[in-house]
Amino acid sequence: MIGSSELIINPDGSIYHLHLRPEQIADHVLLVGDPGRVDLVAEHFQEKEPKIQSREFASVTGVYRGQRLTVISTGIGTDNIDIVMNELDALVNIDFKAREIREERRSLNIIRIGTTGALSDDTDGNDFIISKKAIGFDGLLNYYAGREAITDADFEHQLKSHLNWSPLLASPYVVDCSETLFKKIDSKEFTSGVTISAPGFYGPQGRILRLEILDPDINQKIRSFSYNDHRITNYEMECSAIYGLSALMGHEALTACLIITDRINKKANTDYHSKMNKLIQLILKRVTT
Repeated sequence: MIGSSELIINPDGSIYHLHLRPEQIADHVLLVGDPGRVDLVAEHFQEKEPKIQSREFASVTGVYRGQRLTVISTGIGTDNIDIVMNELDALVNIDFKAREIREERRSLNIIRIGTTGALSDDTDGNDFIISKKAIGFDGLLNYYAGREAITDADFEHQLKSHLNWSPLLASPYVVDCSETLFKKIDSKEFTSGVTISAPGFYGPQGRILRLEILDPDINQKIRSFSYNDHRITNYEMECSAIYGLSALMGHEALTACLIITDRINKKANTDYHSKMNKLIQLILKRVTT
């Protein structure tokens, strides 16, 4: 039996942070960072169940082209992803009354729709990019047993050597996306690449405002790295934890992002909302095809 301090269930039978009950989760789950983006996704649903809001975690389950989907906002960062992924998995794979893991496991299709910053000359602002691989600078996966079985140890070793990785930092991990979802979502509208998930927006992504950072040349080093023809293409803040925890839990996961900053030329596009809506529609169409 799982103790009440480990699995916290609210008086209404919902899980602690997400405030969702098991019957409210569809097999297809779309993750967005911004709570406001939940409504942008849900406005395309032909049928909608009531919206649920708890802190930064907003969710709507509905029907699009005959398929039931759930959209959930995660807020920013892999620490929030740790909450969302564990609670999603608990909702579908733990019996809340018995507080026991179900014998028959349910696998979710989890797709993150987000924004990202480009590190590659091969990508432009307003491009859509799928994360074929994710590199976690966040260290989250290092807290979980079984990490070695689902990560690419040689890639990690080569990357740390190339970057002269400081022992003060969490050890990076590398995880692949779901090949099943990649084949389903990938199309001519997307490019694909290797994504770094950073544990912050400023220093961890090489941004310098008033504070100097540990390695001012980090982004140039990242750009010059390659491994088996894989090159690092972009930064964001959630993908690695989604891929890592999904792999450990037995879920399928993919991240598709809109590029809104060019980190090499230090340019940003803040007027990207119509392009984000196009990305959402592309994902909805591909998921339900």
